[in-house]
Amino acid sequence: MKKILAIIMLLALTATMLFSCGTKKATGNFEVPEGGYDGSDVTITFYHTMGSNLSDVLNLYITEFNKLYPNIHINHTKIGSYDDVRDQVSTEITTGAQPNIAYCYPDHVALYNLAGAVVTLDSLIDSTIKVTRADGTTEILGLTKEQKADFIEGYYNEGKQFGDELMYTMPLSKSTEVLYYNATFFAEHNLKVPTTWDEMEELCKKIKEIDPNSIPLGYDSEANWFITMCEQYGSDYTSATGDHFLFNNETNRDFVKKFREWYQKGYLTTQKIYGAYTSGLFTSTNEVKSYMSIGSSAGATHQRPTANADGSYPFDVGIATIPQVNASNKKVISQGPSLCVLQKPNQNPQEVVASWLFVKYLTTTVEFQAEFSMASGYVPVLKSVADNAAYKAFIDGANGGTNIAALSAKVCLAQEEAYYTSPAFNGSSTARDQVGALLAKCLSAEDNGDVDAMIKKAFDEAIEECEY
Repeated sequence: MKKILAIIMLLALTATMLFSCGTKKATGNFEVPEGGYDGSDVTITFYHTMGSNLSDVLNLYITEFNKLYPNIHINHTKIGSYDDVRDQVSTEITTGAQPNIAYCYPDHVALYNLAGAVVTLDSLIDSTIKVTRADGTTEILGLTKEQKADFIEGYYNEGKQFGDELMYTMPLSKSTEVLYYNATFFAEHNLKVPTTWDEMEELCKKIKEIDPNSIPLGYDSEANWFITMCEQYGSDYTSATGDHFLFNNETNRDFVKKFREWYQKGYLTTQKIYGAYTSGLFTSTNEVKSYMSIGSSAGATHQRPTANADGSYPFDVGIATIPQVNASNKKVISQGPSLCVLQKPNQNPQEVVASWLFVKYLTTTVEFQAEFSMASGYVPVLKSVADNAAYKAFIDGANGGTNIAALSAKVCLAQEEAYYTSPAFNGSSTARDQVGALLAKCLSAEDNGDVDAMIKKAFDEAIEECEY
């Protein structure tokens, strides 16, 4: 990966010569050709991570798309994991052989942008050129005002978090973190689901009194926890411009110290400390268990205990929004794949336009969004999916057992105003890794009698690693 990065950085120095549209600028790097899509035969390659169940949904809607645009041929390939897609695309950028469309996370796009390989979508999104489809109907090439407004704002805005306010990605399907809790245990002991971290601390204390052997809370992602606390407190984490690494500050050191105190009291564990996803502790029926777990909304079925022989479950699972510092500043992380369009040296601009039309179709077609979300466990990116009959029936059947995925989605949809994304730049993934590692370290490390010094040193070392 380091070798690939070095090559891409060299390409960045000559990107203006390699790409007919030049490197990214505040005005965007793609000019829509006159007339938009001209109806010519175009083959589009698309890299993703979909398994067979999701590929089946995709194939169904490729067929529907081709009824409108029969000359746009979609060749899609499952590459592996998200990181595998990143590595494959990065390698291919060095030879100009990258796909037209790829699954992406923000840090992937920041990497590809070193070589100016990602198309800025603004000119396409804002285009009012009319395109005639094979069925005789027309649509504008860009997004209508209504289509833009239909996106869940936090998901849509992820596409322009790269420091220049330009749009580089479109959201496909999303997830977040939610609080899973043992609803049976909570009901038996008259416990209230916490809405703030102060309430969480008091609740963990009560649970330890009820079950001294328990670890009340498991948190799967230390990095997400750290970054989310920065958002909730309004403290600095990173910046896409200027000094990138800003997380070494008093507010952040204070909340890390607080959570260390919780850990020392036996209130919590994390994935790194536990050695596995904390859902295993949450679903456990052994002596040591947790009664709450904060993890991905897309992994709801993994937070459900194994069913009994009669099909019932050992306990009911409840799902809620994660605790907040302040109810007036609710923040939960936005995760899950987006789509980027990639440009190549001396590329036919019709490939870019055709790629955009397919990306637009997947991200604005309510029926696709509904079916894909139900099959994947991820959340649709359009508000109007809630009115889709099939999806509405899915959500209406939500429960903490057989339809726990729907219960998770229901919680996600109810908190649409709270989603945030972090700045993306070359190095943002390193920052994420470092803050996750420092949180795990500060929770459990020996402090030699000076906890503040230990925490300060951990922060200093994390900054050094980021800047190395």
